Amino acid sequence: MTIYMHSTPGGHTFGNTVLGVLLGVVFGGILIGFDRLFRRFNLRSFNIAIIGIFIGYLMGQALLIVFSAILDISGASIILQPKTLEIIKIAIFLFGVYLGTIMTLRSSDELYVSIPFVRLTQAAQKKKDLVVDVSVLADPRIIDLTSTGLLDHQLILPRFVIKELYAQAEMGDEHSKGKAKRCLEVIKKLEAVPHLELKYNDTDFPEVKDMMGKIVRLARLLDANILSADISRVQMATIEGITVVNIHALSNALKPLMEGGELIKIKIQRYGKEPRQGVGYLEDGTMVVVNGGGDYIGETIEARVLSVKHTTSGRMIFCNVADEEGHMPYEEPIDEDEDQ
Repeated sequence: MTIYMHSTPGGHTFGNTVLGVLLGVVFGGILIGFDRLFRRFNLRSFNIAIIGIFIGYLMGQALLIVFSAILDISGASIILQPKTLEIIKIAIFLFGVYLGTIMTLRSSDELYVSIPFVRLTQAAQKKKDLVVDVSVLADPRIIDLTSTGLLDHQLILPRFVIKELYAQAEMGDEHSKGKAKRCLEVIKKLEAVPHLELKYNDTDFPEVKDMMGKIVRLARLLDANILSADISRVQMATIEGITVVNIHALSNALKPLMEGGELIKIKIQRYGKEPRQGVGYLEDGTMVVVNGGGDYIGETIEARVLSVKHTTSGRMIFCNVADEEGHMPYEEPIDEDEDQ
């Protein structure tokens, strides 16, 4: 803004001040926009973009050479005005740059076919590494998970996480000390897991004070995902463009759909094929067949799971009414505060 006012006639006038402020705001907004845009890019994407621009430049130059040759052969350069000719050349060059860049970005996985000895598909073909969050180290289930071999050669443990755990183990309160010591014990057990090959990373970000912020920065730098056990941290990393593998979500995904003897609440919607048989549906569309449920059409009842059958069209759950003799339709509990 100051540079603008000094470089314009009239100096520090009200109009120049307002215009300078507006230009400063616009310039600052552009910088912030570019900063947010490039946060989602990693080094591999940046390298591919640079190669794409270079290939586009070569393609633009090639198109200009072809266009000039056509003009010389046809003699059309004498007919066209110099300004018109320059505009056409600029348009052809920009088209070549755009075409070469877009083709490179869209076909980055096949770039090694066009350029011998250059292959940028290695990171895309292997499983992404997982940067370990502190919350995972506090969950003993990580030891059982790594023992399965599913995460072999994938786990990355930052050194700043270990440094923070040692600091908490020495200077924190009793709760923090106990938690930090348990995390350090888990690290030792992870080091002993066969074929896991836990990898350590020495990269640190001193300007970032928040631990999760450091982990997100490291994951973006390494083009890796984050392994966490803290649900509240998933949203933060998602905003930053990083995928979070949550150990709780993984555990829930591996749980059986239903187990024999389990009680479920189901709304009976129609009659089944057998006498007194009722049919309801879970939220995901799974059909639930309830023996004795035909007497409770339109009601939500408790049913006990007998078995789960897998068919070509999905799953079917077979149940009995939980307590047919003393059965009372299930009702949602009424909040006393709402009544008042």
